[in-house]
Amino acid sequence: MSADPEVAVLFADVVGSTRLYEVLGDLQARDMVVRCVDLMRAATNRNRGTVIKTIGDEILSIFPTANDAVNAAAEMQHDISAHPELAVQGQHVAIRIGCHFGPVVLEKRDIFGASVHTANRMTSQAKSGQIILTAAAVERLSPEWRGVTRQIDVTPVKGRSEEMSLFEVLWQQEDATSMLPSIEIDARTGHRPKRVRLRHAGREYVLGDGKDSLTLGRAEENDIVVQGGLISRIHARVEIARNKVLLVDQSTNGTFVTSQEGKEAFVRRDSVTLVGKGMIGLGRLPDANAADTIRYTLED
Repeated sequence: MSADPEVAVLFADVVGSTRLYEVLGDLQARDMVVRCVDLMRAATNRNRGTVIKTIGDEILSIFPTANDAVNAAAEMQHDISAHPELAVQGQHVAIRIGCHFGPVVLEKRDIFGASVHTANRMTSQAKSGQIILTAAAVERLSPEWRGVTRQIDVTPVKGRSEEMSLFEVLWQQEDATSMLPSIEIDARTGHRPKRVRLRHAGREYVLGDGKDSLTLGRAEENDIVVQGGLISRIHARVEIARNKVLLVDQSTNGTFVTSQEGKEAFVRRDSVTLVGKGMIGLGRLPDANAADTIRYTLED
């Protein structure tokens, strides 16, 4: 290998291991953590990965491709969440995972460089049960894995002048397909809309004709930039998927939808089906006279 090969760098660690030691005592908690690390190591080995090192409840691995890394990450999450002996007082042990793709320096069976710090930063941003990737990792995924990733936020990273986008892998099938049916799907279900028109601040945005998703939020990299104290940097996205138009919320304060008929829906960290015409409010109910309201129209 060259001095600075490009690899997928993955960190995974046990969430709340301190609590395990408090509840179970040192020996039993250590055995549980070791079992988790062993499962993470096994998933790494099955997917062409190399374990660089383990530190307490954490594992650092590298993989030749981003797909290998995400395959391993999904197996880690599944294996640990399904293990019958990894539960404490009715609560299952969980892990969080972060991954980045980039160059590293290999030296004496260890790795160094900005890519390692970036992957570690992704792990610190992950919550229990999450797999968080950088855009560099997502760009190298297969269409199948890219299809179940979503951008959830942006974050500063030490040593970088620009903020980095965070992507979550929806590794559980129910996560990838979940919807909140607050607005009932009408008789057109199964008929793919040709396009969706969204209007905000005097500008029009069109989905369809080759563009099947767009993002909403206060960060400048969004397709529709909306400012407001209740609006997350990457707040939500609208996409045409599975013959439906979905609004997928990724925010702290949620998204409100009001249909033309007056039906209201609220969604947070979930998705809702859009039909007909209506208004979208980020973080609050949409007001027809407010500058931050987004209007949508589905066209057959």
